[in-house]
Amino acid sequence: MTTNDNEFMTETLTFFKTLTPTGYLFLLLTVITLFSAIGVVTARNPIYSVLALIATFFCLSGHYILLNAQFLAAVNIIVYAGAIMVLFLFTIMFLNLRKEDEESKTNLTKMASVVVGGILMVMLITIFRAKSAQVPTVSSSAPFNSKTGLVENLGNLLYSDYILPFELASVLFLVAMVGAVMLGKREAGDRHF
Repeated sequence: MTTNDNEFMTETLTFFKTLTPTGYLFLLLTVITLFSAIGVVTARNPIYSVLALIATFFCLSGHYILLNAQFLAAVNIIVYAGAIMVLFLFTIMFLNLRKEDEESKTNLTKMASVVVGGILMVMLITIFRAKSAQVPTVSSSAPFNSKTGLVENLGNLLYSDYILPFELASVLFLVAMVGAVMLGKREAGDRHF
């Protein structure tokens, strides 16, 4: 072992010795989040993929709680892990995806997927290795504000500094709802399933 390896090992051991229980919980949630996110992408059965996505959302809610953002954690569980995942499961079961559909994909489609995935991976590695993407250090002398993640502060921020993006998001949701109604509207001669 070289001296660099010894230094790395001592720094790693020192890091784990100085962690608080919250730090260990953060690392545990991070590992579970990463494995469930990998499960979302690699699962062959779409039902298992959705279940892994639900686990990912629950772990992200745990991260929100650790960051003192209880409102975001509750919204994440209620909206994403609840309503949207039920919608995904309903859609997957309604479409009745079969293995025969997977085999009908051409080699060109599979190669395009590999190329796009490779380009995305290279971009992510480049971003993470950039000097500007380093994690900023927070001084331990900064006072802790217990009102950081409360709904009142979030509402004040949304309706003052971020009013334009907030309103644009509401217009986007309105357009999506109108589009869903138009797609779901049946013509007079259409079959009903």
